[in-house]
Amino acid sequence: MDRFIAVRKNDKGNLTEFKTQTGQVLSYDEAMKRVTAGEIEHVTTFIGKDGDTYIRSVPDRDETNNLDSLPTF
Repeated sequence: MDRFIAVRKNDKGNLTEFKTQTGQVLSYDEAMKRVTAGEIEHVTTFIGKDGDTYIRSVPDRDETNNLDSLPTF
């Protein structure tokens, strides 16, 4: 199973790309497909108040492994 190790954000701070431990760089849509398929560990999806589906870290009270806390690339 793969894991996200870094993220890229747009100028608004929204996540746009994800880098995996195997070195792949995934667009948000590609990452969503892999997360939904259960191929990425420690992340899940949720439906926001706007009705759209988003990627987020599995809540575990450890902020250091949250997607927003990962290094950028």
